[in-house]
Amino acid sequence: MKLKQLSVFLENRPGQVKVPCKALADAGVNILAMSLADTEQFGILRFIVKDPAKARDVLAKAGCVVKETEVLAVEVDDRPGGLLRLLEVFEKANMTIEYMYAFNANRPGGKAALAFRFDDPEIAVKALQGAGINAIAPIEL
Repeated sequence: MKLKQLSVFLENRPGQVKVPCKALADAGVNILAMSLADTEQFGILRFIVKDPAKARDVLAKAGCVVKETEVLAVEVDDRPGGLLRLLEVFEKANMTIEYMYAFNANRPGGKAALAFRFDDPEIAVKALQGAGINAIAPIEL
């Protein structure tokens, strides 16, 4: 249910996103999901990959500053209001979403997948299970 996400801190200047992407490509690591957030001076590039340990080592060797965190990958109905149901579950459980991003819009059964970061992923998992919502296990990727 919980996935390892790698975050790379980048200077906010041209060509910086290419460095970690090239390092992963050269090592044969496929990126399953990616999100880029920026401030005026730096950016955070977040990745989900099948082999986070290998990716972390590759990125570190390429000179990247890498942090590993846990996110939840959650299936939602790929239709208007699909996300709303999920947000209502988190609101009822008094959960604050730190950030989220989509990463697989073509899952079987008319589903899409979103990655969520919470302070306490265990509470989020329990809320999802109580609502009958599927969190995606790493093996399903």
